[in-house]
Amino acid sequence: MSAERMLQQIGLLQEFVKLCKGDPDILHQKELKFFKDWLEGMGATVPPPTEPEETPKQPKEEEKQETKPEPAPAPEPEPESEESDLELDNTGVIEDKDTELPEDGDDSKEVTEEEMDSANEMRGQAMAAFSEGNFDEALKLFTEAIKINPQSALLYAKRASIFVKQKKPNKAIHDCTKAIQLNPDSAQPYKWRGRAYQLLGKWEEAYHDLTMATKLDFDDLANEWLHEVTPNAKKIMEHNRKYERKREEKEIKARKERMRKAKEEYERAKASASTGGAGGFGGFPGGFPGGMPGGTGGMPGGFPGGMPGGMGGMPDLSNIMNDPEIVQAFSDPEVAAAFQDISQNPQNMMKYQNNPKVQSLINKMAAKFGGKPPGGPTM
Repeated sequence: MSAERMLQQIGLLQEFVKLCKGDPDILHQKELKFFKDWLEGMGATVPPPTEPEETPKQPKEEEKQETKPEPAPAPEPEPESEESDLELDNTGVIEDKDTELPEDGDDSKEVTEEEMDSANEMRGQAMAAFSEGNFDEALKLFTEAIKINPQSALLYAKRASIFVKQKKPNKAIHDCTKAIQLNPDSAQPYKWRGRAYQLLGKWEEAYHDLTMATKLDFDDLANEWLHEVTPNAKKIMEHNRKYERKREEKEIKARKERMRKAKEEYERAKASASTGGAGGFGGFPGGFPGGMPGGTGGMPGGFPGGMPGGMGGMPDLSNIMNDPEIVQAFSDPEVAAAFQDISQNPQNMMKYQNNPKVQSLINKMAAKFGGKPPGGPTM
């Protein structure tokens, strides 16, 4: 890189930094928002924009008179509850406040044939107690059998059936879930868990479990319960589909509104940038705030006699900052860090003379300032 070209690039950066130092309000312009965000992301503190001074104006005669308060806006209508159009038949639904779980066996236990026989014998005794209406004794015997053979899904399902009889659906759901984990192809745990869900008014869960039970092994009682829960379950499923469609429509509408606002913002920024070239610097009316840094006789940092390429004044800043290649370059953390380093000490430019990304940005900005990078080889 030639010394003349190096001086020209240093001058370019010096002018930009001096401009921002002389009037920090520039950093709050829309065209430089990306640069302000980058500075703040690097830990810099950007001064807040200067508040314009307001000149007190004399109130008009009409304003001196007491003004009538504006009517309060009408309250927005309350959104329709998602349960407002859902009528269910909750006959037979109970509230189970018993949260204590039944005793399980040791899942890691290796069961011998003798233990299996012993557990089956105890299961027979439990079923006999159950048929006699002695539920507590039946539960005790089933629990002992489960401890002997914790790998039996049937033992858990049988104990669950007693919990259902006792109107303890939470315990029944626990045992049936355990049984399904041990044997997912058994119909009994689905049947009793479906009935337990029915007692709790969990109609969808009951419908799915009872449907599975009748598919695996048709049972008249399971089929009867399935017909009982189906009307409520169908209402809930249709209700959920209806409001899911509403939520999707609402999200689509909100997405379109965000796109519309983004387009409007883009059009405003584009219109603002297009009016900044004449009579000002990049959309700043009146040119540079406080005049050109360093006077008009020569540009500081090696621009003797004016701008490179024969330009006698600064170009339109919006033309530079709206260039997508420059914006894209500044979005690269490596390039942004290098630009900050050079801005703090222009002599640091020598460190980046072999960095193609940094040199590409410098060449691009130099071309914008002078129309054509003057002198020296192109990096």
